Amino acid sequence: MRHSKPVRPVLVVIAHGSRDPRHAATVHALVRRVRSLRPDVRVETGFLDFNIPSVHGVLESLAAEGVRDVVGLPLLLTRAFHAKADIPAVLRDAPPQLRISQAEVLGPSPLLLSALERRLYEAGLTPADKSSTGVVLASAGSTDPEAIAVIAEIAREWRHTGWCAVRPAFASASLPRTEDAVRELRALGCERVAVAPYVLAPGFLPDRIARGAAEADVLADVLGPAPEVARVLLERYEAARVPRLAAVGA
Repeated sequence: MRHSKPVRPVLVVIAHGSRDPRHAATVHALVRRVRSLRPDVRVETGFLDFNIPSVHGVLESLAAEGVRDVVGLPLLLTRAFHAKADIPAVLRDAPPQLRISQAEVLGPSPLLLSALERRLYEAGLTPADKSSTGVVLASAGSTDPEAIAVIAEIAREWRHTGWCAVRPAFASASLPRTEDAVRELRALGCERVAVAPYVLAPGFLPDRIARGAAEADVLADVLGPAPEVARVLLERYEAARVPRLAAVGA
């Protein structure tokens, strides 16, 4: 008797959403890259706010199709309010026939550091520039101290890969601002200063980061659909679905 292969859980990417149309376009581009890397995994996208389809709508549709297993993946770089409160609440409100695992947020990850460097090199730097370049690691900011501490730790870790210096900065809720970090690196004597936005998609706060980078020599693009980001999504998906498979096989 042949046994059918277990059906892989559907990956539901949970994005914040934005009034800025560039946000949804970037999220969809990233999801397309994820699908291209793993055509055997069904990937859907839901938004918490501003855009459609909503997360709840996607989950309702999947349940109506007869889907059983879902991995909900927060498209977030840190474990701040949305990952700790909003997203678990939305997933708890899902149709009861769905078995949902919430994946971890994307950061921190060595792959995301690789994506940051990719964006800096695409903006004009070369590996030979590292020792003379100071980098501002510019994130959206958060009122959550855990999220802020993670950004500071990433900056410390990244500094050890050969940059002249790396300083964290925040577009909201925390200090320093991008422009202040740029000036600090100038005062340190770094030959050039680059701003690396640690954000996934364009929008209001990334635009604020860009304005704060006016005095920098280099401004990298947002992480967006970088291949390394797509790989992190798939790593988080696999880690979230493995406990479910282990329980099934027990």
